[in-house]
Amino acid sequence: MRILVVEDYEPIRSSIVQGLQEAGFAVDAAGDGEDGKWLSESNEYDVIVLDLMLPGIGGLELLKGIRKAGRDVCVLVLTARDLVEERVAGLNAGADDYLVKPFAFPELLARIRTLVRRRYGAKSALIEIADLCIDTAKQCVSRGGLDIELTAREYALLEYLAMRVGEVVSRADIWAHVYDFPDDSQSNVVDVYVGYLRKKIEAPERPRLIHTRRGRGYVLGETV
Repeated sequence: MRILVVEDYEPIRSSIVQGLQEAGFAVDAAGDGEDGKWLSESNEYDVIVLDLMLPGIGGLELLKGIRKAGRDVCVLVLTARDLVEERVAGLNAGADDYLVKPFAFPELLARIRTLVRRRYGAKSALIEIADLCIDTAKQCVSRGGLDIELTAREYALLEYLAMRVGEVVSRADIWAHVYDFPDDSQSNVVDVYVGYLRKKIEAPERPRLIHTRRGRGYVLGETV
């Protein structure tokens, strides 16, 4: 999943970015409101982590602009001031969640994962497709009761396909949500990683779960 972090204090921004990348997220970052606005308009994100106290365009103004433009990305607001009126203003402007600094990174991570599930309509952290089980909270995968070890990138791809189970997911969508480096329409990276996933989660005696839709993309599900 792809996350945008808009935070002007560099130590906090770097710490959040590093932690999210280690957790398997694709992450972009901005240090002020102008860059945050440009990135939020130029890319599709699953969650935006937004500090309210930003130079230039303030966080509240940026949030209002995101909602006015009709973008349904989930927004987690950060603030150093634990004032009721500020929390209310953020929520009224369209924030999905609120976290006061200082905060523990595991809590931030848990809140982001909750927002990702909400964005894709997942009611539980556990996703089951046939005998494939994906625990999005622990980032564990098993099939037929046997644990499957995936790299962070492989897991990110599988989780995104699982969040959209039964849907055809284009390569462009996968690029936009799983990778945080520039799109390359000539690259076969997506196909390569789908191949890696197939080798790990599929076997001759088990039904295929990742299906190719030629010219359209991939779909994760029990049936073709």
